[in-house]
Amino acid sequence: MQSPQAHIEALERAAVPAAGAGEGGAGDAERFTGFGVTGVPFSSGHVLALRRFPASSIGPGYTSVWIRDPAGAWSMHGTVDPGLSCPRYFGAALESASTSRISLAWGGGHAITIDVDGGDVLHWDLMLRATPVTRIMSAVSGSVPERLLRRRTFLHAMGAVAGPALGAGRLRLTGHVPNGQRFAVYPRRLWFVAGSRAVLEGLDLGEPAALTVQDRLGDFWIPRRGILMAGTAVFEPGA
Repeated sequence: MQSPQAHIEALERAAVPAAGAGEGGAGDAERFTGFGVTGVPFSSGHVLALRRFPASSIGPGYTSVWIRDPAGAWSMHGTVDPGLSCPRYFGAALESASTSRISLAWGGGHAITIDVDGGDVLHWDLMLRATPVTRIMSAVSGSVPERLLRRRTFLHAMGAVAGPALGAGRLRLTGHVPNGQRFAVYPRRLWFVAGSRAVLEGLDLGEPAALTVQDRLGDFWIPRRGILMAGTAVFEPGA
């Protein structure tokens, strides 16, 4: 199978503005294609997440970094206006949202480094790994017809199976975000985060470690372990 870097660079090259297409083919849905690190919890109590969508149906492609502090407060940094990126759907649950410089750099096919504002805000290293479980899940999800993926009942069932299979705890692929819109996630390829280190404003966040209580933003649950998913996310129109 392709390395994460090879797969994602091919995804970036093929990226075109995404046409809206929700469940049942609804043309007014807001659609984003790319990849995300669903969430990496650390021993410090922080959680980091990444979204990179080179194709968006509502504006330019963008990168977003999500940060949760040990007290449970969330903030999001993005490369475009918050109204055209993740805070459009999650803003009601955030303490802050800002526009920032975010860079991504690959190394060796399975390693990725993310810097926010040149590393002054965040320097984050990730090592990705395929396992028999992620290979099976990728093969299954990659072969599911789009029309079947758009069915909420199928996504509910897929999330219920994938969470325990991946050791991720509760996992939902459809539901409502904090701002009230319905969402659906259509994963096609998956890799585990095998290792991660991060320095946030000078603070070393320690080792990856599951939170005592699994956190969520609306119906979007933060997995208990880091997973990179490549695919598509669809939302009802933002306010």
